Amino acid sequence: MVDAYGISNKGLVRKTNEDSFVCSVELGLFVVADGMGGHSAGEVASRLAIDAVEGFMRRSHGDSEFSWPYGIDPHLSLDGNRLRTAVNLANRRVYRAAESHDDYGGMGTTVVGALVAGSTMVVGHVGDSRLYRVRRGALEILTQDDTWVATVLAHDPDADSAALAQHPMRHVLTSVVGAREQVEVHMAEHPIEAGDTFMLCSDGLHGLVDNGTIATLLSATGPVPSMVASLVQAALERGGNDNVTVVVVRCLSAD
Repeated sequence: MVDAYGISNKGLVRKTNEDSFVCSVELGLFVVADGMGGHSAGEVASRLAIDAVEGFMRRSHGDSEFSWPYGIDPHLSLDGNRLRTAVNLANRRVYRAAESHDDYGGMGTTVVGALVAGSTMVVGHVGDSRLYRVRRGALEILTQDDTWVATVLAHDPDADSAALAQHPMRHVLTSVVGAREQVEVHMAEHPIEAGDTFMLCSDGLHGLVDNGTIATLLSATGPVPSMVASLVQAALERGGNDNVTVVVVRCLSAD
């Protein structure tokens, strides 16, 4: 059983909001997408991706009569394969829209999705939108960014983080939904404990708010909507130079 809430804010600088999200306790589905591209294409990409993911997860919810167009990963559970398929379908939808509309050329979107399935949280992501977990006061990032910086650090853990933080390529994404015909979806499955708090967010939050502040705000005991509002406000107080989207999922029990 979970309690969940989400907010998306265009921030203080951007004219439009290119983030989209779904927060469905009914489906146990929580997704954040951060779109990119000119002529409002980012807004289109994130919305197409969210609709595709939610649509497939709704169609396949409690129903075994559906196809697996991207095959089955034997290392994943049924629900893991459902989420993996949903993100791949989102990639196909965004890619085809970009191919068929001149104004949408080059558009894409990040996606981070979480599916609560009994005592497990299934996670799928592409790009640099993140999933965090606070368990007994300790903050952990459960996703790894698809960015140039993350790639460098993966190959050289001793690289100068301070220098990388100032590098002109630090924000370059190495993978997004919709940019190519095929996409690698990073999948993981994590056991849930009662009291766990999860947060999905776009880089409009984690690019501005430090981990210490995130941990403090996610450890608060007040209502989940107030927690989400506090996190968004923290990003706005630090400049709000990007769209910011936050979805918080608090696990009340692990069944």
